[in-house]
Amino acid sequence: MDPTQDRDSPEVVIRRYSDMVYRLAFARTGNRSDAEDLYQEVFLRYLRSDPQFTSEEHRKAWLLRVTANRTRSLLASPWRRRSVPLEDVYACSGPEESAVAEALAALPPGDRTLLHLYYYEGYRQKEIAGLMDIPEETVRTRLARAREKLKHILSEVPQT
Repeated sequence: MDPTQDRDSPEVVIRRYSDMVYRLAFARTGNRSDAEDLYQEVFLRYLRSDPQFTSEEHRKAWLLRVTANRTRSLLASPWRRRSVPLEDVYACSGPEESAVAEALAALPPGDRTLLHLYYYEGYRQKEIAGLMDIPEETVRTRLARAREKLKHILSEVPQT
């Protein structure tokens, strides 16, 4: 990184958090086009609002929260409910990863979001509760249910 660039500069922030925002948007929508649109919208909001943060964790939480909120708005839009999405799955390298990606894509967006935040982003249940603005016990219950759904879907996948 160029030493003259500030750690709070838009370029540095976007480079640092772009993958995280895109992955969460994709995990929630299951669609690359929507994830790319949401990615752009989140960073436009970041640039326009110029929020002040107390720490990098605060910045990361803000970006995840805005991504989740914008995704929720997109999924609830009347236009979205009347459209038929093109099939799109996680890009994976092996057959095992592909089966897991397809199983994740079959889950409802809320379940995908919780599993993504917990397993891919490494958040603890308490942190997810804060990000999603729901009680920690609710996160624990929903994670358990999402794991059960995922297990059920994976048990139906034919073994190769």
